[in-house]
Amino acid sequence: MLYSFILTLFAGLATGIGSLIAFFAHRTSRGFFSFTLGLSAGVMLYVSFVELFDQSRDLFTGALGGREGEVCAALAFFVGMGIIGLIDKLVPSFENPHEMRRVENMNGPVPGKEGRLHHMGILTALAIAIHNFPEGIATFMAAESNPSIGIAIAVAIALHNIPEGVAVSIPIYYATGSKKKAFVYSLLSGLSEPLGALLAFVLLMPFMNDVVLGGVLAAVAGIMVYISVDELLPAAREYGKPHVAIWGMVIGMIIMAASLIMLA
Repeated sequence: MLYSFILTLFAGLATGIGSLIAFFAHRTSRGFFSFTLGLSAGVMLYVSFVELFDQSRDLFTGALGGREGEVCAALAFFVGMGIIGLIDKLVPSFENPHEMRRVENMNGPVPGKEGRLHHMGILTALAIAIHNFPEGIATFMAAESNPSIGIAIAVAIALHNIPEGVAVSIPIYYATGSKKKAFVYSLLSGLSEPLGALLAFVLLMPFMNDVVLGGVLAAVAGIMVYISVDELLPAAREYGKPHVAIWGMVIGMIIMAASLIMLA
């Protein structure tokens, strides 16, 4: 349990790394962010389809039989996509942390507009916290199911949390002029991931069996596929390096495939 919590905490704290990059970099490294977002998407997509969904289907079919197990695994997968899609729908795009913001925009507060911009900064921090909550559940449950898969997912989520940390820090600094406040808000928004892990532990672990675990793994796969296709890859392309993003995705899949083969 402690191992799974530590992995989830590591993934969440990566938003703080993004915040620090925003403060010390003079220009946004578009190639770096395109590659890391693509790499993260590649890891998530590969592990979702090849490992998590496959494990879920095996658990369901072992407990319920062939046809029923297949149906339940598919339903749980799409329920996961529906949950994260609903969360994304409830967060307006103006406050959405996946709307790209760049280091070059950190010009300090605008006189006369501090109140409105501070409100925007708080909403941005809340938005990323909401987005990170199901990711914390995903990381924790995957680590509980398979520690090596948990590491891969934690690293993938940490990589895409870095540019999210930049996206959160910029409007908060822009609103307040305080780097300290922007860093703290960014870090706290990432801590919603271990909070999600805690919720998973309290609500799910006491009732864990093959059916519950199969449902959770399929839902986690659905969540990560949605995040990859709806957020990570489009965000990577918005940084202006689409081919770098695609190569990052391919390399992420290769790394994940090699890791699974070596750990088999």
